[in-house]
Amino acid sequence: MASAQLEVTRWTAPEFERLVHEAAPQIAVFDCDGTLWSGDSGYGFMIWSIEQGLVSRSTSDWMDTQYRAYLAGNVSEAQICGEMVQMYSGLHEEELRSAAARYFSEHVRQHIFSEMESLVVALRNANIQLWAVSSTNKWVVTEGVSHFGIPAERVLASEVKVADGIIGSELVAVPTGPGKATALRRTGISHPDAVFGNSLHDLAMLEIAAHPFPVNPSLGLLEECARRGWGYFRPGEVVEAPEPVAGE
Repeated sequence: MASAQLEVTRWTAPEFERLVHEAAPQIAVFDCDGTLWSGDSGYGFMIWSIEQGLVSRSTSDWMDTQYRAYLAGNVSEAQICGEMVQMYSGLHEEELRSAAARYFSEHVRQHIFSEMESLVVALRNANIQLWAVSSTNKWVVTEGVSHFGIPAERVLASEVKVADGIIGSELVAVPTGPGKATALRRTGISHPDAVFGNSLHDLAMLEIAAHPFPVNPSLGLLEECARRGWGYFRPGEVVEAPEPVAGE
């Protein structure tokens, strides 16, 4: 289905805000990259942390090989997202938390969609339970959504086990694709009232929502919107997003 043939309702900012508030959600779930802010913070943090010398040369070379294999279609989305967390094995978690805070402040904060920030603040002030679900590493996501008032205990993101402050390599979770809906169900949220997402990696959790709200949709998700009769909202002056690589 060519983008020119898509017939999908694009909500204006006032329409979008009205629809969300009319839905009267008690639980609202947000993807992060491309939904709350533009860009891929997971991939960005990986590259930045390598440039900062946070990981060894051998780890850097290994991730470069794996990421190239991912782009070639030989490594799955779930695998690369997991490896983008496992690459920090052996480091002190506090070091990664500090690095994530610095990275977000310097490279992501200015790309937060103002309309989404205002919406989330309004929902938070209405005592609506807010959750963030992302396949980006949990350090970056937790730091990022703290700006929206979403607490760390309501962040479902890619993570590994940590023992005595040292990051391990055993995966705890990699919420991507159907895994996002699975992660929500494990917390007891089988049918969230409202879900906000921007790509096909968010489709599974949009499907289980009473009110799905596609935001800044990729072409693939836009096609799903056309099939399902969903509208969508595109914040600010954002170009049409391509299908994301990792960290969505």
